[in-house]
Amino acid sequence: MTMLSAVDQAEFATLRDRLGVSDSVLSKHLSALSQAGYVTTRKDIFQRKRTTWVKVTTGGTRALRRHVAALRALIDGV
Repeated sequence: MTMLSAVDQAEFATLRDRLGVSDSVLSKHLSALSQAGYVTTRKDIFQRKRTTWVKVTTGGTRALRRHVAALRALIDGV
């Protein structure tokens, strides 16, 4: 989510490579985030190959901000 918050959208393969996970692991996580309404995905043709693009929704941005605030509160309590 933090990677996606820094860009308008990201290619599936870029996310997979930067996170160092398999296609299936990333796909499973993106599916859960999509079902929660935090990301959207779309398929397109990019450089002559089928590509999946991932984008954070407004609700996803809000949820990430709440999560970061909760983590900061925990850290402040240490």
